[in-house]
Amino acid sequence: MPLTSTSSSALRVAVIPDSFKGSATASEVAEAMAAGVRRAAAVLDVEVHIQTLPFADGGEGTLDAICSAWGVQPRTAEVTDALGRAARGRYAVSEPNATGHRIGVIEAAEANGLPQVSDVPPRPLEATTYGVGALVTAALDAGAEEILLCIGGSATTDGGAGLAQALGARLLDEHGHDLGPGGAALAQLHRIDLAGLDPRSLKVRWRIACDVTNPLLGPEGAAAVFGPQKGADEDDVAVLDAALTRLVDVLTSQTGRDVRREPGTGAAGGMPVVLMSLFDAEILPGGALVAETLEARRLSETADLVLTGEGRLDQQSLHGKVVDTVRSITPRRTPLVVLAGSVDITPDQQREAGITAAFSIAPGPQTLAELQARAAERVAEAAEQIFTVYLAGRSRTVLHPPIR
Repeated sequence: MPLTSTSSSALRVAVIPDSFKGSATASEVAEAMAAGVRRAAAVLDVEVHIQTLPFADGGEGTLDAICSAWGVQPRTAEVTDALGRAARGRYAVSEPNATGHRIGVIEAAEANGLPQVSDVPPRPLEATTYGVGALVTAALDAGAEEILLCIGGSATTDGGAGLAQALGARLLDEHGHDLGPGGAALAQLHRIDLAGLDPRSLKVRWRIACDVTNPLLGPEGAAAVFGPQKGADEDDVAVLDAALTRLVDVLTSQTGRDVRREPGTGAAGGMPVVLMSLFDAEILPGGALVAETLEARRLSETADLVLTGEGRLDQQSLHGKVVDTVRSITPRRTPLVVLAGSVDITPDQQREAGITAAFSIAPGPQTLAELQARAAERVAEAAEQIFTVYLAGRSRTVLHPPIR
């Protein structure tokens, strides 16, 4: 006899994966997982309801994951890259949500990312977030009443000064002259003129997806920790740290709010500093912020089984990444199974983290290139096997496909 659900309703499976970077997007992974579950259900004649939610942790791929979940296409805008060269960047704006608001989603790296300037020698003292401000303006023009800003992967260390300039703020030296682009120029900052600031930027809600807790300044700060990744040598780091100090001193003097020690202000070259000081922006863990935006908890809380995954499951996965976020929103009574290209944590560590089980999609010894080439297929096969075992556990019998 075919296995039937223990209740009158179909079994509910929530599929909430990250991308397998370099192999498959989050959307492709989600569809592969769903395909595997459907195959197992069809063979065993089980009614199943699958809900897919491609996911991300606020870093690379977040824009695409959110667009997929919302069913919208990314928009494009004329921007500049971190070195001021003409470029095009993507962003998204939602349809009105439950409160009637439209959310603008921006990956800052679309305008100030390292890959866009990898064709020339790094210029860490001059790199600017001006293009990110252009994306914000485009989202505001499209009706966004809330800005969700994902800030990873930046080539800049200007404290968000360029972003503010793009929105109409003027950063002036002691002679009233506008500062040039980049973090080093901030050493000459005397005053910030907000008379020309886009008033819409003060009315919208700002939220920043950020998964680091570094402060703005010092040995753990924006310049010292992340500057070398952007081409800054030891002298450059000293220049940038002093310039960021000057920026936050002026902001504190003008706004009465000193954010330099706030966790996360050192992220993305200090970009949160201007946003928190001028726009009262809120920093939140990227995965949690994406989960809230996509209402992921609703899916996991109503599921009988939750599947998630990422390219590599290791200790970092358990600290703010997609797997950790999905774990945090999944009820403890609900099985949570992880599929990954490689699994580098023990079963004990999995259990302690609230993960029911984790499986590698690798069928045997393979090169990375071989595994990447068939990643979606392997994900589907693994999901089919997992769902078959899950059904066996529910029935407490050995399952065999019906004889045709």
